[in-house]
Amino acid sequence: LVGSTSFKVTVELDSNVRHTWRVRPELDGAFGPWSAVASFLTPEDVGYIRGNELYDPLTKGKTVGTINGPVTWSAAGVRLESQLSYISYELPQTLTEGEFSIITSGMAANTEGHKTKLFAMAQGFSDIVTNDRRMTVEKRGDPAGVVAWRFITHDDSVDTEGSERQFVNFQASETYFWQATWRSNFFNLLIKEGGVNGPTIYEKGKPFQGRPYDPIPHVIYLGAPVGRSGEGGASVDNVTIRQVWVSGRP
Repeated sequence: LVGSTSFKVTVELDSNVRHTWRVRPELDGAFGPWSAVASFLTPEDVGYIRGNELYDPLTKGKTVGTINGPVTWSAAGVRLESQLSYISYELPQTLTEGEFSIITSGMAANTEGHKTKLFAMAQGFSDIVTNDRRMTVEKRGDPAGVVAWRFITHDDSVDTEGSERQFVNFQASETYFWQATWRSNFFNLLIKEGGVNGPTIYEKGKPFQGRPYDPIPHVIYLGAPVGRSGEGGASVDNVTIRQVWVSGRP
């Protein structure tokens, strides 16, 4: 509008916070009176996908991903109701080094399935079991509570084998922080009980050789779709997930 003044905020504002503002005229170094105070409320944070970074709180009954199969929403997050339930995301840019972390609750050691996946990454949407840029973190139901993982890069593949597949006595009443990292040619999986600041109950990693992890397109999964191994190798069922973070930043 003619004679109007506007101002663009150039910093990122916290979500669901009320901000106040006021203005006054200025001419040739002289100032007029301040206007009355006005305010605005920033929108609730429902997550985002920007370049090679993803954040999805999953606590507002919404997701920035794509839901597949039955899920239930609550303030604690989204519950995957069956082994056929999962959420997928596609990053516009590949994250060659970084972190994929989530918080889970309501998950017992004994769930259905023999190679069920809690979270995963892949190149595109081809079969997760044979995908040649896959990262899978399994919380198996048979044997119950066994944690296993696999990470395949451009030139190498590392995984847990035999006795490296470790039993963890997960409790449905507990909260767990899961963090997979791939940086400086080293893959690592960390699990803490009670949340981000709780004690470490699992940590295992391995170095890998050659070029980095480079899926194009880079697809992120909570749970996993059914692959050639069938429903028993798809998603961990009856688990609630929140605070999904995929980024080059910690």
